[in-house]
Amino acid sequence: MTTVAFLGTGTMGTPMARNLLAAGFPVRVWNRTLAKAEPLSADGATVAETPAQAAEGADVLITMLLNTAATVEAGRAAVAALPPDAVWVQMGTLGLAGMSEVRAAADGVTVVDAPVLGTKLPAEQGELVVLAAGPPEVRDRVQPLFDAVGKRTLWLGEDAAAATATRLKLVVNNWILIITNAVGESAALAGELGVDTADFLAAIKGTATDCPYAHVKAAAIINGDFTPSFPLRGASKDAELIIEAAGDSVRLDLAEAVRERFRRALATGHGDEDMVAAYFSSFLA
Repeated sequence: MTTVAFLGTGTMGTPMARNLLAAGFPVRVWNRTLAKAEPLSADGATVAETPAQAAEGADVLITMLLNTAATVEAGRAAVAALPPDAVWVQMGTLGLAGMSEVRAAADGVTVVDAPVLGTKLPAEQGELVVLAAGPPEVRDRVQPLFDAVGKRTLWLGEDAAAATATRLKLVVNNWILIITNAVGESAALAGELGVDTADFLAAIKGTATDCPYAHVKAAAIINGDFTPSFPLRGASKDAELIIEAAGDSVRLDLAEAVRERFRRALATGHGDEDMVAAYFSSFLA
């Protein structure tokens, strides 16, 4: 079986590593905060104290860390301990500049660009969608890993340097962040006008304007349950990556508005709640 070094056992990384273990893969896990990795030992994982310790002799390195700085620092340390024929599968959302830094840090190790679509529950259920780009000669080696954590894989190119998978991830995330904020803003407007948010959901249900995701996020607002499926702090980071990737070539008015709503929500202490807590940005201080 392929031995996996898995770096990053946060909201997404923990269930992903757990699903790899359930599929029978030997997994060594590392997290900067060791206490977040230690529970996986009960599932059969080997908990490493350093990225290099996790990577020593591993066939595949998987990184699922929050940002570029953390990914490059841990990845560079791990690469030094990997065998020459190992593969680095980068599954976090880093943006275009971040993927360039990963390739530089790889120091000749083959990189697969493989961000995932989905949040905590799909990760727990092994139903993520993997967006992947990488050389054909390594696909057979990494596909069983993708099958363990996801329900399907979209192969989008042969060269990770083109970051085609990351590019698509940014487009999809832009859509998701806009929907999330549209739900929050509509719920806030409903409250201001004396409309029950449940009636708003009933009105759109089954129409061409309906969206299952709207019901999920609106339910969190209605129930006052902002337990993070995807933390607002991470969503805010993704909003920045989307705007950065667009550069001066296209005007993203909605993305700019999303970034501002996230900024206000962070400033009022909602960073560790679910991203739909941007709902609170609708209210004047």
